[in-house]
Amino acid sequence: MNQAVTTERMWERAETILLSGGRLIDPVGGIDEPRDLFLRRGKLEAAAPRITREADLTLDLAGKVVAPGFGDLHVHLREPGDEDAETIASGCRAAAAGGFTRIACMPNTRPPLDNRGQIEYVLRQAAGAQARVFPVAAATRARAGRELTEMRELQAAGAVAVSDDGSPIEDSRMMRRVLEYAHTWNLPVITHAEDRALAAGGVMNEGYWSTVLGLPGVPAAAEGIAVARDIRLAAWTGARLHIAHVSTAEAVELVREAKARGIAVTAETAPHYIALTDEALKEFDSVFRVNPPLRAEADRRAVIAGLRDGVIDALATDHAPHTRVAKDQELEAAPAGMIGLESAVGVALEVLHHQEGFPLSEIVRLWSSRPSAIMAWGGGQVRLGEDADLTILDPAAAWVCDPETFASLARNCPFRGWKLRGRVQMTICGGRLTHIEGVSACPSERLLSQIS
Repeated sequence: MNQAVTTERMWERAETILLSGGRLIDPVGGIDEPRDLFLRRGKLEAAAPRITREADLTLDLAGKVVAPGFGDLHVHLREPGDEDAETIASGCRAAAAGGFTRIACMPNTRPPLDNRGQIEYVLRQAAGAQARVFPVAAATRARAGRELTEMRELQAAGAVAVSDDGSPIEDSRMMRRVLEYAHTWNLPVITHAEDRALAAGGVMNEGYWSTVLGLPGVPAAAEGIAVARDIRLAAWTGARLHIAHVSTAEAVELVREAKARGIAVTAETAPHYIALTDEALKEFDSVFRVNPPLRAEADRRAVIAGLRDGVIDALATDHAPHTRVAKDQELEAAPAGMIGLESAVGVALEVLHHQEGFPLSEIVRLWSSRPSAIMAWGGGQVRLGEDADLTILDPAAAWVCDPETFASLARNCPFRGWKLRGRVQMTICGGRLTHIEGVSACPSERLLSQIS
């Protein structure tokens, strides 16, 4: 075959496609077994243990896991305002390469996503991109914590949640108003839980390593106090509270207690909080500076335990791109944040599945059905008759993480050089093939004659 005839081109021309020999894991549907999938014009037409009908294009998925398209609850796309670090287009390419078909973009752009025009701008820029983008609107104007945004108007424009992410809402009275108003429109409130007075000046976790390195620390209590306050306010108002980037044992216990009391609270954590600790900063490398900071080993173990028993509902990358120039500074001067869209699934598989023994079905749930339930953005399940939204991964594929090959414009990945087991091989979003590697494709003679 002519080398110019790529799988992507064949996919675009094929009316029927057979995904053969994969292991379908759909936690919502209770499916974990070998199944072939048959697509017609991008829609899932049939799923069965064995499909023998002819297709224009057949892809061999032996040894691969087929899952509902993955969703990322927490992504910073930087557009508008910091397009040198990331754009909506490049972020969506990174999402597709990482196995994500849905991403929620956070509002701390410049200007922030605090009005209808900004939400509509994001959606226009995302039209036709390689992942679906769901904007999270600012909860307060300019994310300043002083005046409510017009949440109903933002929701009508396409916002799926509200948050001042990147900044906590420090005034408890204002946080109460945010929760009450969002509850009126059934919008989840995503909280950046941080007591700024306690965290002020800190560049890493307060503990053994901050003492050894002589660096100002952020105590775990800065997260715990803020989480406790927001849970109390959520209980009072009845609003839906989602706690972003949980990093401490105390926060895990607070969420556990809240759920036991029936409070409408959900929580996420990021792959770097299950894979890294504050010891990573011993070489003063700014790539490891993140907010909240990497915590102690006891916190890492508690976060993993929270994922295991369902206290923490989902994984999310908190993909935070920065330019090389911005990150290549002394630790105190460099901005906090790490990229994660293209490493997240591999890190989760390595740590949670291969090292901690989480079943593959639970990894799939953390990235698919649970994010969909929190954001109510559809997907999270494989359904006949709908446009195919699928993430296909090889849980045993060995690879070395190399940010220089990433689709993201940024390179501030803390997992550079890590040897990982488990990698996304294909992403299908809305019936379109948005990413493929390591999968063999066999076209029919009819399709070959059309494109040769």
